[in-house]
Amino acid sequence: MESDRASRTAVLMCQGRAAAHGRIAEGRFADPLAMTLLRDDERAVVERVRAGTPPKAWRERIAFDMVRVVGADVAVSRTVAIDDAVRARPAPQVVILGAGLDDRAWRMPELTGVEVFEVDHPATQQDKRSRIADLQPLANVRFVPVDFARDRLDTALASAGHRDEAATTWIWEGVVPYLSRAEVAATVKAVAARSATGSQLIVSYQSPALSAVLGRLVERAIAAIARRSSLLADEPRRSAWTPDQMAELLAGHGYPVSRDDDLLTIAQSLGVPVRIRRSLRAGRIAIAVRSA
Repeated sequence: MESDRASRTAVLMCQGRAAAHGRIAEGRFADPLAMTLLRDDERAVVERVRAGTPPKAWRERIAFDMVRVVGADVAVSRTVAIDDAVRARPAPQVVILGAGLDDRAWRMPELTGVEVFEVDHPATQQDKRSRIADLQPLANVRFVPVDFARDRLDTALASAGHRDEAATTWIWEGVVPYLSRAEVAATVKAVAARSATGSQLIVSYQSPALSAVLGRLVERAIAAIARRSSLLADEPRRSAWTPDQMAELLAGHGYPVSRDDDLLTIAQSLGVPVRIRRSLRAGRIAIAVRSA
């Protein structure tokens, strides 16, 4: 991630949600605000995808296909699964770890009046706030800038007003693959330390898959040939977990997993057109509830 801009994968996911809105899994998925969070050049790619008009120049086609596939195959299934989990277990507090361009606090009526803590790198958070501008949230949003290389998550949340005696829904979306196994374990430990009984932890992660590794290598190779910067080069994958490994980690900190689904199964249940079956099968959503 470049220090003066939002995570490129966060922008890509937002583009995917904007491209899918009103076109894919209607009645189950909607994100009317995603388009408003994009810059003009980011929005232009989305408009091409929505119109179904791929660019003729193959260099521009790379960005087009990334948005088209992410919108159809990843953003919808991941968003619906997490939104459903949030709705199923209301909590007075929600903490979004690595919030990126998440817009749940602005679009989900179920979060009206809820305390939502958005945790992210200060530079990324500043970029997001400039994109949001005057858009009013439904929730009571508190921005919590955290540089994980220097700052303590528990201290930052306590200073922001998070109450460790009240139940919390923790959303950890699109972050785990970019952390080392030690960093993932440390974050789970910090989350558990501030979790009252009945809190919910929703984690998206990647299981080991050769197809995911090869896909990223191909994307980088194509970008190099096209003399474009890779969308993913600045955010390398650092860890993958089997469902058993993730369940063991979470249970060890008082968070037994209640369900764990792969994105392919979720996408198929929503009738989402699937183009990257193997990669989707490697993506997973685990839901765990804090035991006493």
